[in-house]
Amino acid sequence: MKAVEREAARVAEKLAGREKLQKLFLNCYPNTMDTTVKRIAPLNTFVITGDIPAMWLRDSTAQVRHYLPLAKDDGETADVIEGLIRRQFSCVCIDPYANAFNEAANGMNWPRFAAEKYRGVAPEGFFSGAGDATDFDSPWVWERKYEVDSLCSPMLLSYLFWKETGRTAFFDAVYREAVEKILSVFTLEQDHGASKYFFRREHCPPQDTLSHDGHGAPVGRTGMTWSGFRPSDDACTYGYLVPANMFAAVTLGYTAQVAREVLGDEALAARTETLAGEIREGIERYGVFEHPEFGKIYAYETDGLGNYVLMDDANVPSLLSIPYIGYCGADDPVYQNTRRFVLSRANPYYFEGSAAKGVGSPHTPPEFIWHIALSMQGLTSGDPDECRALLEMLENTDAGTGFMHEGFHKDDPEKFTRPWFAWSNSLFSEFALRCVREGIV
Repeated sequence: MKAVEREAARVAEKLAGREKLQKLFLNCYPNTMDTTVKRIAPLNTFVITGDIPAMWLRDSTAQVRHYLPLAKDDGETADVIEGLIRRQFSCVCIDPYANAFNEAANGMNWPRFAAEKYRGVAPEGFFSGAGDATDFDSPWVWERKYEVDSLCSPMLLSYLFWKETGRTAFFDAVYREAVEKILSVFTLEQDHGASKYFFRREHCPPQDTLSHDGHGAPVGRTGMTWSGFRPSDDACTYGYLVPANMFAAVTLGYTAQVAREVLGDEALAARTETLAGEIREGIERYGVFEHPEFGKIYAYETDGLGNYVLMDDANVPSLLSIPYIGYCGADDPVYQNTRRFVLSRANPYYFEGSAAKGVGSPHTPPEFIWHIALSMQGLTSGDPDECRALLEMLENTDAGTGFMHEGFHKDDPEKFTRPWFAWSNSLFSEFALRCVREGIV
């Protein structure tokens, strides 16, 4: 796509003298558009995550976000993104509990794919290919792991795209239906005990299925909305995932603005704002933990019954990403305390090694740092020296491939997961763009 090529060349010119960084940007910036985007019709876009042939609502949003500035003046880029937005909302209408979808109604799903992909690699008995047990089935659904952030992502992308381009045609009947489904699910899951949703997967790692016969651990009512799984697609330990609820509060606010200013629907705006307020109140009442070393910090998860998970995960939304998702400013005292916790050994998924230091995830092997987390650390930093150090870390840990990965070993970047992971390439590009724009590099 010519606008993408022009922008890549423009930024690469500003990186003259940094040959490795220049090469990384030239590879990573167009990667989503070059390798993962399929235009099924002029305004119907399907975006795979990379090495898995399905579209995640979260990943596809993150994969195209760095192209939004181009959409203002380039119709072709705008059409691709509008086509994705329309496709995302049509997917939500199919099943608001699903996190990933097929290109066609072909019945393909993760258990079948994993059984073939990991044959001879996974421990015996894992990934048998048996389908997931849940309360709804559709041939369009690749995976039905309910994740709050999956529903937030189309709301975010549609809002940002509207603000960037002024386009509103996609705020149509499908959009309204999807928003109604999102509001209904978020409201229902404020009392998970009343929900019919469950998810059971057999012959899999324990984090791939929900505890308590597929319903998840017991929770109290808090005002927050329950999530079965994290952005990593790993099961939540406790159902109130704090950064996902922060994302929900923010994107519901965006949707209320659309309802009021575009749709002229004051009732929908008020309903959406009320729900956002309940979630925000729940976060501040139940999601804050008094840490003996760091003071008041946001927990990663809680159950509203006095139990907390104190950690952070590289996948976004994360605690590290709180200012990026728009919940509060980077200078907020509780965020600053939380950031110090996340970037310390008190976080069980923070690793320091000879090659890099940063946040990893229980989704990948121990002592694996994620490129997404390094990019996010830079995007939320106000320190130019920290940003420069992170750029250098990213440069030096691509294992000579010219692309970002999922996780890599803190001492040996040659050991890494997912050689084709477009979300990671896009977030790195967004961080590099920020550094060029602000004169950090």
